[in-house]
Amino acid sequence: MKTQVAIVGAGPAGLLLGHLLRAEGIECVVVERQTGDYVLGRIRAGVLESITVNLMERLGLDARLKAEGLVEEGFNLADGERLIRIDVAGLTGQTVTVYGQTEVTRDLMDAAPERGLPVLYGASDVALHDIESDAPYLTFTHEGRAERLDARFIVGCDGFHGPSRKAIPASVAREYERVYPFGWLGILADVPPCNHELIYANHERGFALASMRSHTRSRYYVDVPLTEKIEDWSDERIWDELAIRLGPDAAANITRGPSIEKSIAPLRSYVFEPMRHGSLLLCGDAAHIVPPTGAKGLNLAASDVHYAAQALTGFFKANDADAIASYAAKALARVWKSERFSWTLTKLMHRFPDDGPFERAMQVAELDYIATSRAAQTSIAENYVGLPV
Repeated sequence: MKTQVAIVGAGPAGLLLGHLLRAEGIECVVVERQTGDYVLGRIRAGVLESITVNLMERLGLDARLKAEGLVEEGFNLADGERLIRIDVAGLTGQTVTVYGQTEVTRDLMDAAPERGLPVLYGASDVALHDIESDAPYLTFTHEGRAERLDARFIVGCDGFHGPSRKAIPASVAREYERVYPFGWLGILADVPPCNHELIYANHERGFALASMRSHTRSRYYVDVPLTEKIEDWSDERIWDELAIRLGPDAAANITRGPSIEKSIAPLRSYVFEPMRHGSLLLCGDAAHIVPPTGAKGLNLAASDVHYAAQALTGFFKANDADAIASYAAKALARVWKSERFSWTLTKLMHRFPDDGPFERAMQVAELDYIATSRAAQTSIAENYVGLPV
C-alpha cells in the first residue's frame, strides 16, 4: 500500500487530521491498533474550545454537535465559602461547548467512508521505519496479513503509549514531566447536572468537579490518593463525598443515580520535544499530556491537528517545505501555554500532601484575588476558552 500521509491512531486527533487532509485532496490512511467499538468505548472529557468546534464546522460534521452540545458561557470556582463565577462570555466574547469526546469521535468515524478516508482498525504490531528519510513506512498486521504502508509523511496520533513517539531517537528527545500525587475518581451517571455550569471545588477534604455531558447525563470527579482502589468506592460513597466537597448549595441540587462508568485516572503533566523529527510529526497525547483540570487534552490535540494539516497542505499543494519545518514550534508554543494553565489551575484547586499552612494561605489569597479582580478573571477566562491558534 502507498499513500501521501500515514496516520497512526484513530482517536479524535487521527480522524480529524484525516478528514482535514481528505478535504484538501491529500491521500491518507489511518491505522488503528484497537477495534472501532473499543475506540468508541473510551470515556473522555467533553468541553470543546472554539478551535475544536470550528474544525468540525469547517468539515461540515457539526450538525449533531450543534443540536446536542451545550453552550457554556462561564464556569465556577468554589472555595468552601462561595462560588466564584468566571464569566467567560462576558470577559472574552467567546464560549465553550459541552459535547463528549466520544461523540466527536463517533461523528468523525461515521463520516469516514463517505468522505473517502480509509481507516484500518485492529492493526497489530504497528512499527515505524525510516522516519529520517523522505520515504518512511509503516509495517503492521491486519486481518491476519503482514502489511506495509509507504508514505511521504507519518503522523503519530496514537496516544502516550503508542509507537510513534518511541520511534524518535533518544539522542534528540527531551522529556518534561510532573507526576501528581493523586488521581481523579470519576463517576458518569444518567442524572441531570447539579448546576448548569461546571464547578471546580477546593475543599479541605480534597478537590471535586461537577460537570455534565448533557441535560440528563452528568460527570463528577473527586481527587483521591493513587493508592485508592475503585472497588472500595461504592456509588453511594462517591455521592456522599461529592455532596461534602461541592458544598451545601450544589449538594442540594445533586440527583443521585447508578453509575454508568467509574474509574480512577492518574494525573500528570508531560511534554515531549521535538514534535517533529524527519518525516514524522506528533499530535495530541503522543507528544503531551495535561491534567484534566482546565479541559485542555482534546483541544490541544485539535490545535496540533490544525497546525499539522496546515503544514502538510502547504507541503503537498504549494511545495512549501518550510511549513513542515515550522510545525513543531507553532504547536509547542500553544502546548506550553496550555500546560501552564492546567498546572496553575491544578495547583490552585487541589490540596497537595506536602502542602502546609503557607501553601494553603497562598491558595486562599489567590482565590480571594480572583474573586475581586476582573483582570484575574479575564486571564483565567482567556485561557479556559482557548488561546488563539
